Amino acid sequence: MGYLNHKQGYREELLETRSVIKKDNFALITPDGLVNNVVPGFEDCDMTILGSPRLGARFVDYLVTVKNQGGNKQGFGGNGIQTFVYVVYGAITAKVDGQSYDLTQGGYLYVPPHLQLTFENNNGGEDSRLFLYKKRYQEAENVGKPDIVVGNVNDIEPEAYEGMEEVLIQDLLPKSLEFDMNFHILSFKPGASHGYIETHVQEHGAYVLSGRGMYNLDKNWIPVDKGDYIFMGAYSPQATYAIGLDEPFAYIYSKDANRDIEL
Repeated sequence: MGYLNHKQGYREELLETRSVIKKDNFALITPDGLVNNVVPGFEDCDMTILGSPRLGARFVDYLVTVKNQGGNKQGFGGNGIQTFVYVVYGAITAKVDGQSYDLTQGGYLYVPPHLQLTFENNNGGEDSRLFLYKKRYQEAENVGKPDIVVGNVNDIEPEAYEGMEEVLIQDLLPKSLEFDMNFHILSFKPGASHGYIETHVQEHGAYVLSGRGMYNLDKNWIPVDKGDYIFMGAYSPQATYAIGLDEPFAYIYSKDANRDIEL
Protein backbone atom coordinates (compact mmCIF):
# COMPACT_ATOMS: atom_id res chain seq x y z
CA MET A 1 0.00 0.00 0.00
CA GLY A 2 1.31 3.44 -0.86
CA TYR A 3 1.84 5.69 2.14
CA LEU A 4 0.02 8.70 0.70
CA ASN A 5 -2.27 7.28 -1.98
CA HIS A 6 -3.59 4.38 0.17
CA LYS A 7 -4.04 2.20 -2.91
CA GLN A 8 -4.10 -1.54 -2.31
CA GLY A 9 -4.10 -4.54 -4.61
CA TYR A 10 -3.41 -4.64 -8.33
CA ARG A 11 -3.58 -1.52 -10.45
CA GLU A 12 -5.19 -1.24 -13.84
CA GLU A 13 -2.20 0.60 -15.26
CA LEU A 14 1.39 -0.60 -15.56
CA LEU A 15 3.68 -0.23 -12.57
CA GLU A 16 5.80 2.88 -13.08
CA THR A 17 7.45 5.65 -11.11
CA ARG A 18 9.08 9.06 -11.59
CA SER A 19 11.43 8.39 -8.68
CA VAL A 20 15.16 8.40 -9.44
CA ILE A 21 17.74 7.24 -6.90
CA LYS A 22 21.47 7.88 -7.35
CA LYS A 23 22.99 7.16 -3.96
CA ASP A 24 25.60 9.63 -2.71
CA ASN A 25 24.67 11.93 -5.60
CA PHE A 26 20.99 12.88 -5.91
CA ALA A 27 17.49 11.49 -5.60
CA LEU A 28 13.94 12.36 -6.53
CA ILE A 29 11.35 10.55 -4.41
CA THR A 30 7.69 10.90 -5.43
CA PRO A 31 4.68 10.49 -3.09
CA ASP A 32 3.24 7.52 -4.98
CA GLY A 33 5.82 4.97 -3.81
CA LEU A 34 6.23 6.05 -0.19
CA VAL A 35 5.58 3.44 2.51
CA ASN A 36 4.76 3.81 6.19
CA ASN A 37 7.69 3.36 8.57
CA VAL A 38 7.14 2.43 12.21
CA VAL A 39 9.48 4.49 14.39
CA PRO A 40 9.53 4.07 18.20
CA GLY A 41 8.24 7.13 20.04
CA PHE A 42 5.84 8.24 17.30
CA GLU A 43 2.25 7.33 18.17
CA ASP A 44 -0.71 7.42 15.77
CA CYS A 45 1.57 8.76 13.05
CA ASP A 46 2.07 7.65 9.47
CA MET A 47 5.62 8.52 8.57
CA THR A 48 8.16 7.84 5.91
CA ILE A 49 11.92 8.33 6.01
CA LEU A 50 13.11 10.40 3.05
CA GLY A 51 16.74 11.54 3.08
CA SER A 52 19.10 9.56 5.33
CA PRO A 53 22.72 8.36 5.54
CA ARG A 54 21.64 5.26 3.61
CA LEU A 55 20.94 7.58 0.69
CA GLY A 56 24.15 9.53 1.21
CA ALA A 57 22.90 12.39 3.39
CA ARG A 58 24.40 13.50 6.70
CA PHE A 59 20.92 14.20 8.03
CA VAL A 60 17.51 12.52 8.16
CA ASP A 61 14.28 13.95 6.71
CA TYR A 62 10.83 12.58 7.47
CA LEU A 63 7.32 13.22 6.19
CA VAL A 64 4.90 12.70 9.07
CA THR A 65 1.09 12.59 9.01
CA VAL A 66 -0.10 13.05 12.60
CA LYS A 67 -3.58 11.68 13.29
CA ASN A 68 -6.13 12.22 16.07
CA GLN A 69 -4.15 13.08 19.22
CA GLY A 70 -0.98 11.43 17.92
CA GLY A 71 2.54 12.74 18.12
CA ASN A 72 5.78 12.08 19.96
CA LYS A 73 5.72 12.26 23.75
CA GLN A 74 8.92 10.25 24.21
CA GLY A 75 11.24 12.95 22.86
CA PHE A 76 12.97 13.49 19.53
CA GLY A 77 16.59 14.64 19.23
CA GLY A 78 18.92 15.75 22.00
CA ASN A 79 22.29 14.27 23.02
CA GLY A 80 24.01 16.12 20.20
CA ILE A 81 21.18 15.80 17.66
CA GLN A 82 19.47 19.03 16.57
CA THR A 83 15.94 18.90 15.17
CA PHE A 84 13.58 21.03 13.08
CA VAL A 85 9.87 20.70 12.36
CA TYR A 86 7.78 22.51 9.73
CA VAL A 87 3.98 22.31 9.51
CA VAL A 88 2.93 21.63 5.92
CA TYR A 89 -0.73 21.76 6.95
CA GLY A 90 -2.75 21.39 10.12
CA ALA A 91 -1.66 22.35 13.62
CA ILE A 92 0.45 20.87 16.43
CA THR A 93 1.45 21.80 19.95
CA ALA A 94 5.19 21.31 20.41
CA LYS A 95 7.08 21.36 23.70
CA VAL A 96 10.76 22.01 24.38
CA ASP A 97 12.30 22.36 27.84
CA GLY A 98 8.89 22.87 29.46
CA GLN A 99 7.78 25.57 27.01
CA SER A 100 4.80 25.02 24.66
CA TYR A 101 4.59 26.31 21.09
CA ASP A 102 1.42 26.23 18.99
CA LEU A 103 2.37 25.81 15.33
CA THR A 104 -0.06 26.14 12.43
CA GLN A 105 0.46 25.86 8.67
CA GLY A 106 3.80 27.47 7.80
CA GLY A 107 4.95 27.33 11.41
CA TYR A 108 8.35 25.95 12.31
CA LEU A 109 10.51 25.20 15.33
CA TYR A 110 14.26 24.63 15.62
CA VAL A 111 15.47 22.70 18.67
CA PRO A 112 19.18 22.86 19.61
CA PRO A 113 21.17 19.65 20.13
CA HIS A 114 21.04 19.62 23.94
CA LEU A 115 17.21 19.62 24.07
CA GLN A 116 14.44 17.28 22.96
CA LEU A 117 11.30 17.99 20.97
CA THR A 118 7.88 16.54 21.79
CA PHE A 119 4.63 17.32 20.01
CA GLU A 120 1.01 16.30 19.58
CA ASN A 121 -1.66 16.95 17.00
CA ASN A 122 -3.82 19.99 17.71
CA ASN A 123 -5.96 20.17 14.57
CA GLY A 124 -9.45 19.42 15.90
CA GLY A 125 -9.31 15.73 15.07
CA GLU A 126 -8.08 16.33 11.51
CA ASP A 127 -4.68 15.16 10.26
CA SER A 128 -1.61 17.38 10.33
CA ARG A 129 1.37 16.92 8.06
CA LEU A 130 4.94 17.72 9.12
CA PHE A 131 8.32 17.93 7.45
CA LEU A 132 10.72 16.75 10.16
CA TYR A 133 14.53 16.89 10.25
CA LYS A 134 17.42 15.81 12.43
CA LYS A 135 21.18 16.21 12.14
CA ARG A 136 24.12 15.74 14.46
CA TYR A 137 25.42 19.16 15.46
CA GLN A 138 28.97 20.04 14.39
CA GLU A 139 30.84 21.91 17.12
CA ALA A 140 33.19 24.80 16.28
CA GLU A 141 35.85 26.53 18.35
CA ASN A 142 35.01 29.93 19.87
CA VAL A 143 31.40 29.64 18.73
CA GLY A 144 28.44 29.66 21.11
CA LYS A 145 25.50 27.26 21.17
CA PRO A 146 22.35 27.81 19.10
CA ASP A 147 19.06 28.71 20.78
CA ILE A 148 15.47 27.65 20.16
CA VAL A 149 13.97 29.37 17.12
CA VAL A 150 10.23 29.52 16.48
CA GLY A 151 8.38 31.32 13.71
CA ASN A 152 6.01 31.18 10.76
CA VAL A 153 6.93 31.72 7.12
CA ASN A 154 3.86 33.93 6.69
CA ASP A 155 5.58 36.47 8.95
CA ILE A 156 8.84 36.49 6.97
CA GLU A 157 9.17 39.03 4.17
CA PRO A 158 10.57 37.27 1.05
CA GLU A 159 13.70 38.75 -0.51
CA ALA A 160 14.90 38.66 -4.11
CA TYR A 161 17.28 35.76 -4.60
CA GLU A 162 20.62 36.93 -6.02
CA GLY A 163 18.97 40.03 -7.50
CA MET A 164 16.18 38.16 -9.32
CA GLU A 165 12.75 39.59 -8.46
CA GLU A 166 10.99 36.52 -9.88
CA VAL A 167 12.85 34.23 -7.46
CA LEU A 168 12.21 34.81 -3.75
CA ILE A 169 13.91 33.38 -0.68
CA GLN A 170 12.96 33.22 2.98
CA ASP A 171 15.56 32.41 5.65
CA LEU A 172 14.01 30.52 8.53
CA LEU A 173 17.00 30.56 10.90
CA PRO A 174 19.45 33.32 11.85
CA LYS A 175 22.57 33.72 9.75
CA SER A 176 24.76 33.18 12.78
CA LEU A 177 27.85 31.03 13.36
CA GLU A 178 26.10 29.24 16.23
CA PHE A 179 24.09 27.38 13.61
CA ASP A 180 25.81 24.75 11.46
CA MET A 181 22.82 24.63 9.08
CA ASN A 182 19.87 26.66 7.91
CA PHE A 183 16.43 26.21 6.39
CA HIS A 184 15.09 28.25 3.51
CA ILE A 185 12.04 28.45 1.28
CA LEU A 186 12.83 29.21 -2.35
CA SER A 187 9.97 30.26 -4.63
CA PHE A 188 10.09 30.64 -8.44
CA LYS A 189 7.42 32.38 -10.48
CA PRO A 190 6.41 30.36 -13.57
CA GLY A 191 9.22 30.67 -16.12
CA ALA A 192 11.83 31.77 -13.57
CA SER A 193 15.02 29.82 -12.90
CA HIS A 194 18.32 29.78 -11.08
CA GLY A 195 20.85 32.16 -12.55
CA TYR A 196 23.34 29.33 -13.08
CA ILE A 197 23.83 25.64 -12.39
CA GLU A 198 25.14 25.43 -8.84
CA THR A 199 27.96 23.08 -7.85
CA HIS A 200 28.94 23.24 -4.18
CA VAL A 201 29.95 21.24 -1.14
CA GLN A 202 26.67 21.84 0.72
CA GLU A 203 23.97 19.19 0.50
CA HIS A 204 20.20 19.72 0.51
CA GLY A 205 17.03 17.90 1.41
CA ALA A 206 14.07 19.64 -0.25
CA TYR A 207 10.31 19.09 0.00
CA VAL A 208 8.19 20.66 -2.76
CA LEU A 209 5.36 22.77 -1.29
CA SER A 210 3.72 24.02 -4.48
CA GLY A 211 3.94 24.16 -8.26
CA ARG A 212 6.04 22.24 -10.74
CA GLY A 213 9.55 22.50 -12.09
CA MET A 214 12.21 20.92 -14.25
CA TYR A 215 15.21 20.20 -12.06
CA ASN A 216 18.75 19.67 -13.32
CA LEU A 217 20.29 17.04 -11.07
CA ASP A 218 23.81 16.12 -12.20
CA LYS A 219 23.00 17.01 -15.85
CA ASN A 220 19.68 15.16 -15.78
CA TRP A 221 16.60 17.33 -16.40
CA ILE A 222 13.87 15.73 -14.27
CA PRO A 223 10.24 16.89 -13.82
CA VAL A 224 9.26 17.58 -10.21
CA ASP A 225 5.85 18.22 -8.70
CA LYS A 226 4.19 19.27 -5.46
CA GLY A 227 4.79 16.65 -2.78
CA ASP A 228 8.07 15.41 -4.28
CA TYR A 229 11.25 15.14 -2.23
CA ILE A 230 14.69 15.95 -3.64
CA PHE A 231 18.07 15.03 -2.17
CA MET A 232 21.05 16.91 -3.57
CA GLY A 233 24.42 15.60 -2.46
CA ALA A 234 27.68 17.47 -2.15
CA TYR A 235 29.04 18.68 -5.51
CA SER A 236 26.01 17.41 -7.42
CA PRO A 237 25.25 20.05 -10.13
CA GLN A 238 21.78 21.49 -9.54
CA ALA A 239 19.37 24.14 -10.87
CA THR A 240 15.71 24.48 -11.80
CA TYR A 241 13.19 26.11 -14.09
CA ALA A 242 9.66 26.72 -12.80
CA ILE A 243 6.94 25.48 -15.14
CA GLY A 244 3.16 25.69 -15.03
CA LEU A 245 0.75 28.60 -15.26
CA ASP A 246 -1.07 29.14 -12.00
CA GLU A 247 1.25 28.99 -8.97
CA PRO A 248 4.92 29.40 -8.04
CA PHE A 249 7.27 26.46 -7.76
CA ALA A 250 8.33 26.53 -4.11
CA TYR A 251 10.18 24.20 -1.80
CA ILE A 252 11.57 24.15 1.73
CA TYR A 253 15.12 22.89 2.02
CA SER A 254 17.99 22.47 4.46
CA LYS A 255 21.60 23.48 3.89
CA ASP A 256 24.68 22.83 5.99
CA ALA A 257 26.58 26.08 6.65
CA ASN A 258 29.14 27.96 8.74
CA ARG A 259 31.60 25.09 9.17
CA ASP A 260 34.91 23.97 7.68
CA ILE A 261 35.34 20.44 6.36
CA GLU A 262 36.55 17.99 8.98
CA LEU A 263 39.45 15.67 8.14
